Amino acid sequence: MIDPPLTMPPKRVTRPPVRPTTVRYPVLVVVFVCAACGLVYELELVALASYLIGDSVTQASVVLSLMVFAMGVGSLLAKRLRCRAAVGFGLVEGALALIGGCSALVLYAAFAWLGEARYVVVAFSLAIGVLIGAEIPLLLSLIQRAESSPSPGVREGVLDGVREGGRDGVWEGGRAKESAADPAGTVADLFAADYVGALVGGLAFPFLLLPWLGQLTGALVTGGVNAVAGGGLVLWLFRRDLTGRSRALLIGMNVAVLAVLATATVLVDDFEAAARRAVYGDDVRVAVRTDLQEVVVTGERGSPPDLFVDGRLRAGGEDASRYHESLVHPAMNGPHARVLIFGGGDGLAAREVLRHAGVRSVTVVEIDPGVVRLARTNPELTALNRHALLDPRVHVAFADAFHWLRGAAATRQEETVAGPRERYDVVISDLPDPGISAGAKLYSEEFYGLASRVLADEGRLVVHAGSAAASPRTYWTVDSTLRAAGFATRPYSAHGRGAHVAAGPDRADRSGGTDAGAADAGAADWGYLLATAGTYPPELALPAGTPPLRSLTPGALATGARAVERTRDERATPPPPSTLVHPRYGG
Repeated sequence: MIDPPLTMPPKRVTRPPVRPTTVRYPVLVVVFVCAACGLVYELELVALASYLIGDSVTQASVVLSLMVFAMGVGSLLAKRLRCRAAVGFGLVEGALALIGGCSALVLYAAFAWLGEARYVVVAFSLAIGVLIGAEIPLLLSLIQRAESSPSPGVREGVLDGVREGGRDGVWEGGRAKESAADPAGTVADLFAADYVGALVGGLAFPFLLLPWLGQLTGALVTGGVNAVAGGGLVLWLFRRDLTGRSRALLIGMNVAVLAVLATATVLVDDFEAAARRAVYGDDVRVAVRTDLQEVVVTGERGSPPDLFVDGRLRAGGEDASRYHESLVHPAMNGPHARVLIFGGGDGLAAREVLRHAGVRSVTVVEIDPGVVRLARTNPELTALNRHALLDPRVHVAFADAFHWLRGAAATRQEETVAGPRERYDVVISDLPDPGISAGAKLYSEEFYGLASRVLADEGRLVVHAGSAAASPRTYWTVDSTLRAAGFATRPYSAHGRGAHVAAGPDRADRSGGTDAGAADAGAADWGYLLATAGTYPPELALPAGTPPLRSLTPGALATGARAVERTRDERATPPPPSTLVHPRYGG
């Protein structure tokens, strides 16, 4: 006698809201969107930290390394949420949208009102990294759970296929089981979507978000997209995995996050104006965001204006004459019919050059047309530069100085200018401090080697090399680099109110005092190097027939030369030169 088979009571199975084979594709789309948003958050932190703090190499290294480390921590922490993966993912995306979307606002607020942004950068890098790291483990858990749940439709498909002896029913009914048995394929799909999304986010940030929306609005809009994608996935596709309380929590959180982001987007212009007043004072005359940088003109009406470029004082109204007189006039001691100026888009160096008789042509190589446009049209700046950029002897080439020297086509030119084959009697390097990483190539041995090719016989090159008192190693590294390129140098310096903020402190100093990142008041100097090709350094003197100057005298020039020599460490080995592949500034 054959015993009848025992029939076990059926186990209770949770029915997924959709067929298991349709779960993966919406999840991959959301992974793509979230990955794009995550990379935008990273790039936004790097870009804003570099702008506010300076030294883009350091800021990129700090943000990216902390974020990758935090992503690993987030992956480990996600293990605790696997039992409630749906609500966990929804909460993670809501928090990521809020923190990432508001990160630029909070970072700029800390810079403007507290004067310190470094710790805020670290905190946001860690928080965003932890949340990004938790995304993939939670989504993998959701996909595997959904695709391994045998719904009634799947069971019936398998049985029908067996009864009918056909293979199609077995194949269709068993697709979910095969998918669930291939975790490696699921992981590959998730990471493929993640990497492609990161590519799109990385390209969208510089080419779409920054030009069209700016850093603050761009981050807020990215947060909104992040919230809609993450919350929508959980509330639609995995809604039956949520309890009523969890569903209400996620809906309330997403509505609150979107409301905060929308409100901040509406008020972002007012916030930016208030933050700008906190940074530059109440006397902001002009604030322009060009394609490359932010240009701000400040100062009281009737007084010389201050020009800030990306938060760094480029021309202090009261000290503009002191800085540019010291930069230009010693280099004009000799033939000076043809003059080349790197930087100088404010027109102030050209103003001093044009005061000398015998100047036939001045070529200004400036990377940002917006600075030149402002220097030509703003009444305060045109009064300060005496309309130098409108002089018919002045030609402006809009190009990167290094590429221009190499003979590459200028990015944009106002009119046809002489190419690098023309030889110049004087070359003036009126560029930001070498401690700013983005401009380190303009203080490299290769750059000075190219500059030597455009110098005429007995031509002079003068370089603004930062503060000799506050950053002596940087200053003497520029000296070593010039010598390595075949120049003989003559160091000197000048003192002024705004000298110590040229390298870009955390906060613009409106009082002429110091801040946490600046040198003391006694170290407020500009360092220069006058150089000529060969082994004999040029004479440090004012040329005969020098027009009347406001601050520079032969005595002041000699005093500046002695002051610089006191910063040289005679016992130490001279610092090695800086090259393109081994920049030695910013340390």
